[in-house]
Amino acid sequence: MRIRIVDAFTDRPFAGNPAGVVLLDSDSFPDDHWLQQVAAEVNLAETAFAHPLPRAAEADWALRWFTPVTEAPMCGHATLATTHVLKTTGAATGTVRFATLSGVLSATADDGGSITLDFPTAALTELPVPEKTAEVGAALGAQIVSAHHAGPFIDDLLIEVADEKTVRALAPDLAALKRISHRGVIVTAAAEDPGCGYDFVSRMFAPGVGIDEDPVTGSAHTALAPYWSARFGRDELTGLQASARTGLVRTALRGDRTLLTGGAVTVIDGELFA
Repeated sequence: MRIRIVDAFTDRPFAGNPAGVVLLDSDSFPDDHWLQQVAAEVNLAETAFAHPLPRAAEADWALRWFTPVTEAPMCGHATLATTHVLKTTGAATGTVRFATLSGVLSATADDGGSITLDFPTAALTELPVPEKTAEVGAALGAQIVSAHHAGPFIDDLLIEVADEKTVRALAPDLAALKRISHRGVIVTAAAEDPGCGYDFVSRMFAPGVGIDEDPVTGSAHTALAPYWSARFGRDELTGLQASARTGLVRTALRGDRTLLTGGAVTVIDGELFA
């Protein structure tokens, strides 16, 4: 079967977040062990597996995501990558609906090649600082301005620090972060220059699920969007994930749904023999 590597949330190769994409011809998923082995072999933040659903189903495709070590309940960049493959191969047109562990998610491509994902908005619960976050601050090596838990689908800690420079300079203790009982830690700050083309920056660390630093995390922006929209008083924002690869995510808050928009580029198209 075909396997593709797609860089998501970017308009150029070797940037954004790479995801493996496997479109299955069957009407069900293979054994979970096989799916996990393929994801471990690909060894990217996520590998997506999708198969078509009957015409009468509530969605068009069933979709699952796997990190190198576990199944993910939600993944933005691999959903964007899967949609890109469906569109560029002609396997789907118009809005595509995916049946996932996070409910039915939809994706729509525009004429310019951008894809907009419709995801559930994360619920944010404020955590006291520093009582509940001392361990996180020590692992990050940075002073925490505010802390929230983001759920239910992503189970991340959303940490604001002083400024963009602090976010970019982070060199966290990944072993210490791995001991924290959450999917990952999102670290964020407002953009230093309001005219730079983005409103906020972030980085995402998830060593507990096999991802030391995720290059561009669509699902994290379901928490970043409501957090920064409340701060700036605007429903539409642009986030820069300041990893080494970098990527831009345009967000639009729509109540209990968050729209995530970005581009994608296929960089590898090959055959899976196992």
